[in-house]
Amino acid sequence: MADRLDRAEAEAALSRVVRENRFTIAVVFPLVGALLFVAGHEAWLPAWLARNPYLILFGTVVMRSPLVAGLAPLVDRRAAAALAVLTAYTYAVEFVGVTTGLPYGEFRYLLELGPMLLGTVPVGLPVFFFPLVLNSYLLCLLLLDSHADSRPVRLVASLAVVLIVDLVLDPAAVSLGFWRYADGGTYYGVPLSNFLGWVLSGTVAVGLVDLGFDVRAVRARLRGCEFMLDDMVSFVVLWGTMNAYFANWVPVAVAALLGTGLLWTDRFDFDVFGPVSGVAER
Repeated sequence: MADRLDRAEAEAALSRVVRENRFTIAVVFPLVGALLFVAGHEAWLPAWLARNPYLILFGTVVMRSPLVAGLAPLVDRRAAAALAVLTAYTYAVEFVGVTTGLPYGEFRYLLELGPMLLGTVPVGLPVFFFPLVLNSYLLCLLLLDSHADSRPVRLVASLAVVLIVDLVLDPAAVSLGFWRYADGGTYYGVPLSNFLGWVLSGTVAVGLVDLGFDVRAVRARLRGCEFMLDDMVSFVVLWGTMNAYFANWVPVAVAALLGTGLLWTDRFDFDVFGPVSGVAER
């Protein structure tokens, strides 16, 4: 009983911190991140600070906090097991990808995003990968409404959004020099094989999320937790801005499409980023 109370108190404390700092987390942090990326790219910063991997990891963790706070009460043994399997799968598919070129196409990291596992894969990879899948899944549950009752519909829709998200992320990351594909690619240096690879990895990831979490509980939590998709907001702000800086206009348009989907959910008050009509604060 004491353990359950301690967990509930910790979850409530995290939710309170996120709720009281929504604008800072979802808007200020990604804008500062974009500014630092530009400054590093233009060599306006000292070498030790430009694209510092630990600073990138810290900022990413902060921007992920609304997602963590939103999902934490839903993580039971089944969900924890699904996330553990997804973690192992994430490392495995990335390691195979870096060492063999499958399934994404031959690529290599040009920047170590924090400590590297076996000198190949970032230890913090789940911090970067999980939200792409989880945010896509959550957004689809909101947009689909009652149609999300159908498992095939929500899985296909979530996978489609995962691919849309990567249409924004990969071009900016390549432009910044985070990683590079050996033969380049027609989509801002990204090859078609990357997106075909994401069909595979995204299908497995979305399937594990759907099996691990009770979709009815997730939908109920979404209705009551106004900040649960703030991490998607920070994604649109950061990577939409970076693509605009590099004149990657198709990814900018795709980021705007994601932003439109977020607006359609009617979850955000742009004055103070507080709860809006129909969303209960708790």
